[in-house]
Amino acid sequence: MPAFGQSLSEQEIADVSAYILTDIKAASESHDYRPELAEIHETEKLNFKVDTVASGLEIPWGMTWLPNGDLLVAERSGELFRFRNGTFIGLIEGLPTIYVHGQGGLMDIRLHPDYENNGWIYLAYSTYGPEGSSEGGNTAIMRARLQDNTLVDKQELFKGTPDTRSGVHYGCRMVFGNDGYLYFSIGDRGRMDNAQDLTNHAGKIHRITEDGQIPADNPFVNTPGAMASIYSYGHRNPQGLVKHPETGVLWSHEHGPRGGDEINIVEKGLNYGWPEISYGINYNGTIITNDTVKAGMEQPVLQWTPSIAPCGMTFVTGELFKAWENSILTGSLSFRYLVRNEVQNNEVVHQEILLREIGRVRNVETGPDGYVYVAVENPGVILRLIPVE
Repeated sequence: MPAFGQSLSEQEIADVSAYILTDIKAASESHDYRPELAEIHETEKLNFKVDTVASGLEIPWGMTWLPNGDLLVAERSGELFRFRNGTFIGLIEGLPTIYVHGQGGLMDIRLHPDYENNGWIYLAYSTYGPEGSSEGGNTAIMRARLQDNTLVDKQELFKGTPDTRSGVHYGCRMVFGNDGYLYFSIGDRGRMDNAQDLTNHAGKIHRITEDGQIPADNPFVNTPGAMASIYSYGHRNPQGLVKHPETGVLWSHEHGPRGGDEINIVEKGLNYGWPEISYGINYNGTIITNDTVKAGMEQPVLQWTPSIAPCGMTFVTGELFKAWENSILTGSLSFRYLVRNEVQNNEVVHQEILLREIGRVRNVETGPDGYVYVAVENPGVILRLIPVE
């Protein structure tokens, strides 16, 4: 990758693209067979086996399915891959300029709920600040349409501030709410005080319309100096954002520091406390705050200490996984497993660890076919969980 401020020549781009195409195609056709995945995984409520549906990846961050069943996988390094029936068939071209830096790059991808009629695909990624600026970048949201294997009709809908050269805490997950609005998360970008400051976008969950406008009933539209897209604040680095399949209520999870990872129910205008309250401490062992509770700040539904480093999140639905219905599946980067959180009446009543030592789990989704898909880095694969009797 070029250093900050540099760009690749057309020949260098062609050389890199040719390498990626050859390497990904070969790896996807081999399926990176791992004998331990073929075993039956016995769990408390449901047994399943695992197969590999895409491989040859590095850090697969986002994934979604086109109506014909093709799988789109967003790599954090800035590539968007297309798989069909487990085989790599193309690299999507025409992506926006992506600031690949630290934890930033190409992140989440979502289809518009009415995709079959309007064709809109939404991308979350980190991008540079204004041209000529040396301030780094921040999270952005774009929508585009897919023509063959090229993005067209591209529209940048949102660009977060402040720009910074910090390589951490970009967020970013997206979900369309039942109200038709797009919700997405941005981390505090490595500055704790950003999360309580309404004059910037960092450390917040945002809400915009499908074309990037501000809903008239957003909670801070009439607050002087506040960013009008803010829906909730006081977040550290949310890398999970989903809606409950029955109630439509938004749930998220976020990274704490050393301890204090959280699952939250996200509600309009509320303050989730970071860094004024936290169950974690600094990585060097020093105290961030002595408070875990404060008036006007929300308590998490669940907190993990020690940290599991949560990434990716889905509610399980459908007949195939009826035994896990309304459980939340969450990936763990630090412990390299998947965790099932059983939810009753907006509370997590039980946890179960699945797929121990599977690798750093970046994402988990319920596919249109009803199976659960898990994106893992090192090796970069997409796995599918298949229930068995």
